[in-house]
Amino acid sequence: MLPIGWFGIGSGALADAEGVATVARAAESLGFDSIWVGEHPVLIDPQAPPSPLPSHSDLMDPIPVLAYAAATTSRIRLGTGIVILPMRNPMILAKQLATVDVLSGGRLLVGIGVGYVPGEYDAIGVPFCTRGRRADEWIDALRTLWHDDQPRFDGEFASFRGIQCRPRPSRPGGPPILASGMSTAARRRAVARCDGWYGFFQDLDATRAAIEELDRLAGEVDRPADLGRLEITVTPLPGPVDADTVRRYEDLGVDRLVLVPDFGDMAGGPDSARRGKFLDEMKACAERLDLG
Repeated sequence: MLPIGWFGIGSGALADAEGVATVARAAESLGFDSIWVGEHPVLIDPQAPPSPLPSHSDLMDPIPVLAYAAATTSRIRLGTGIVILPMRNPMILAKQLATVDVLSGGRLLVGIGVGYVPGEYDAIGVPFCTRGRRADEWIDALRTLWHDDQPRFDGEFASFRGIQCRPRPSRPGGPPILASGMSTAARRRAVARCDGWYGFFQDLDATRAAIEELDRLAGEVDRPADLGRLEITVTPLPGPVDADTVRRYEDLGVDRLVLVPDFGDMAGGPDSARRGKFLDEMKACAERLDLG
């Protein structure tokens, strides 16, 4: 069976120390492959489309959340699902991610995306229209900082030389980078620059169409040989997933599923009752899929 991850720590009902630690340890003991945390640095107040959550929802920053989860677990993989890459400084982010990777013993998975809420970019002071070009540059900058003996970069938005940015990640070249996004540009980024593609809220038909486009792009885009095969990670629509559905995703070419039972749990703030419901759904899923 495919590796199965679980999405949502550090958000809403799970946005406190107990929520992060309890769910991380439970996921590891139940046999889940990975835990994932999302990101919206700010929320639009009052909420207005396309902002996805009520404005007073608690959303912890994904990087310290994963560092904390790493300290409470020993084996489970730790994924950003996603970091909104163009909003971050690439040198600071390179050190933050490398630090989590070292502290966790090489368990980090770096999901990245460009976001879709213009108001978030306005608040942070990054032009929304540049987000795609910045993301491409930042991926290249991260890899340079993680890998090269003498990191050097000259781009449209970032330039550096004569520096070191250590520690280096546990794995040569750094943790796997998974590009998220449903646009052709996002999928092209995955093929050209990343170890994998991460599709969020994708049913079977949408996943089939995405993989077909990724296959087409593979014939059009130069992919560095050292990236190897493009790994496919998908979060299906919320709700119970059975073993037959997992097999159908696997038959399409998916390598990992990351499940989210109820997106509403990402709203609001820490809540022990909703945390208990979240854990119950996690345990039921592990039994249904025989993860143990």
